[in-house]
Amino acid sequence: MIYLVLTILLNALLAIIFKLFARYNIDNLQAIIFNYWVCIITGSLFLGKFPINEKSIVQPWFPFALLMGAGFIAVFSLFAYCTKSEGITAATVANKLSLVIPVLFSVFLYSERLSIVHVLGILIAFPAVYLAASSSELKVQAEVGSFHFGWTALLFLGSGLLDTAMKFVQHHYLNSDALQAIYAIHIFAVAAGIGTLILLYLVFTKRLNLSWRNVLGGVILGIPNYFSIYFFVRMLNSNLLKSSALIPLSNVGVLFVSSLLALLLFKERFNTKRRLGLALSVVVIVLLAMA
Repeated sequence: MIYLVLTILLNALLAIIFKLFARYNIDNLQAIIFNYWVCIITGSLFLGKFPINEKSIVQPWFPFALLMGAGFIAVFSLFAYCTKSEGITAATVANKLSLVIPVLFSVFLYSERLSIVHVLGILIAFPAVYLAASSSELKVQAEVGSFHFGWTALLFLGSGLLDTAMKFVQHHYLNSDALQAIYAIHIFAVAAGIGTLILLYLVFTKRLNLSWRNVLGGVILGIPNYFSIYFFVRMLNSNLLKSSALIPLSNVGVLFVSSLLALLLFKERFNTKRRLGLALSVVVIVLLAMA
């Protein structure tokens, strides 16, 4: 249970940090790239050693670390952009509605059997997440005749695929606490490498100016970001619930906490639909906890 609670709180904290970035004019891209280097340092200190070496590339999970590292920097950047432009709750809906993707994979790939209470909680999760983010801020657009479905749609797809990949790797390869920590560091190392190449290109082409303000933002973001991933993997490996129920429970919990924090700290508007969504999210949490 502690891993579930920590995962929810840390992910909600990330949303708050991104909102503060906009307030203090911190460049998201620079902060995200520096954040990944901080994640590597944090993870290595937590583990007690730097785990990346010549043996890394022969590990069976290494190709997944490469793919997920690239996916992390893309999805994280999308989440930061949506949080800045559309609000914490509106950005979180696209991120958390993606629960449908890993749930379907868990049911069909791992033959997870769901009780009626499980199914009911999962089904209620979808309108709960949608309604909790319903506001004039939420814009998922589709232009006829062009491949443009909105940044939130891309965030939805990317988040779902990352959660699915994490579950797959955890299920097949990460059977110890040490491996879970090592894998997370490798993901962040790949993301840091890709991000640094992008940053150097932008600096040398004079499209971007470096600032210590953004480095500080990366430090603030990096520590909770590392542990959000580490505890997410620990949560999946905890056998608290089946992953097809645990991931929806985690996602709804993040939405609920981040929405309350957005209301208290940033005075984001709560219309009738949003209040109904938050009420339904409580029902989802209770149902899945009971199951």
